[in-house]
Amino acid sequence: MQSTTLETTAIFLKEFAVPGLSEVLPPGEYVVQVELQAPPGHADPGRWKASVQVKLHPTPGSAALSRTLTISLADLEHALAKDKLSGRPLADFVLEEMLADPMVCLFMKSDGVTEEDMRRLHSDSRVGPTGESR
Repeated sequence: MQSTTLETTAIFLKEFAVPGLSEVLPPGEYVVQVELQAPPGHADPGRWKASVQVKLHPTPGSAALSRTLTISLADLEHALAKDKLSGRPLADFVLEEMLADPMVCLFMKSDGVTEEDMRRLHSDSRVGPTGESR
């Protein structure tokens, strides 16, 4: 079975939470290892499965313990996107999530709607009739 391991750093500016973990994690840098593995008979990287491990910071009571969290790539990307958009209106976050959804993109394409159209529509909806921001 063919596999590739990539290591990168994820930087969170604010504390964050991920599904499956009951604690809120502090801001900071996190080492992330992504292992891509080809299912038997699938050489096409688009069908590979990703295993994501995030090396967590030690807790105050157990500084010597090394902790690793295994999460889905989608959950990690969601947490990073949410952190990146911290301080922005929720509507901006929803727009980014919607434009990142492959099904939404397919519907937009079939309807002849571009990302630029959606961003312009969203921008126009945030300005009132007198030109003031809502």
